Amino acid sequence: MNRVIINYILKNFFKYFLFLVLVIYSFGVILNLFEEIEFFKKIDVGIFLPLMLTSIFVPSMILNLLPFIIFISSMLYMIKIRNNKDLLTLKINGFSNIKIFFIFALTSFFLGWLILIILNPLTSSMLQFYEKTKSQYARDIDHLVSFNKNGMWIKENLDHGNRIITAKKPDGKNLIDVEIFQFDENFLLKKKIFSKVADIRNFDWKLTHVTIFEGENSLFIKKKFESYEITSIYNHEKIINLFNNSNTLSFIDLVFNYNDLVNKGYNKTFLKESLHLMLVLPFFLFLMTAIASILTMHTLKKSENLKFIVVGLAVCVLVYYLKDLSLALGKTGRISMILSIWSPIIALALFAFIGILQINEK
Repeated sequence: MNRVIINYILKNFFKYFLFLVLVIYSFGVILNLFEEIEFFKKIDVGIFLPLMLTSIFVPSMILNLLPFIIFISSMLYMIKIRNNKDLLTLKINGFSNIKIFFIFALTSFFLGWLILIILNPLTSSMLQFYEKTKSQYARDIDHLVSFNKNGMWIKENLDHGNRIITAKKPDGKNLIDVEIFQFDENFLLKKKIFSKVADIRNFDWKLTHVTIFEGENSLFIKKKFESYEITSIYNHEKIINLFNNSNTLSFIDLVFNYNDLVNKGYNKTFLKESLHLMLVLPFFLFLMTAIASILTMHTLKKSENLKFIVVGLAVCVLVYYLKDLSLALGKTGRISMILSIWSPIIALALFAFIGILQINEK
């Protein structure tokens, strides 16, 4: 009998969860479609490509909103079973508040792990395809940065022409074996710069062991300098941040292909932070379901419905800003980045523990 009851309540719980995911997905498609249409408005691609890109972009956005989706769906379902007396029936059949709480919270916890292992690799692959496809149509972009097996390539638009920079992958905050080709407005080569090492910590790059071939009267004059400076729109931090999109990395990649990602040029600190951001998801889902249970199971009065909805929305906003504030403290160096990722989980766990003790007494 207990198994039948548990299957019944979880089946209906997932109906609410999937319905809310579908609603948010629909809104996400509508809102993002306008952005994609704006991007492709000067390119003759039809409506299919923007619609396809939107449909594969929105799932990664939903994963980021998952803690709030599970919280709202948990609250709505628990309000329903409280109003239609299912919660009272569960208690009559021997299900205490604490047992009901653990049924929902542990379900959310294991759901989080399933999402990390199964869905996260799919959404990260879709997002990689999304970014790769859009980059192929980004003809009006003033500057581009890309990595491939030959190293790093940078294209910059200058006031009177263009500049293309090639180098081996960054070695710390330096570029090795740098080649710079500067063109005029008609894409005629004006200058070639070769450097053994380029310090790119700042926007004013410091080149060492430099050889310059500069065009004069249809001839290229060779000049050598021990040091030389150029001004770029990029520095080391900006270049690294261009590839620091954790949504394009999957949980499986971070766990099993960590060394390969490091060899490709990903920052170790960034990979470690991305892994912890993913690891908190199951615990986040557990605690958000716990808070929803605490707010709804302390009373059986139907008159409290509006109050629960208002309090629930306030909790979502509060948790969002708590998480954002904690990450901001980590990024500014006030606390360690790992601690800033787990601090909201610790705070929510303390609050949930106190709430669980209270509902267990009812």
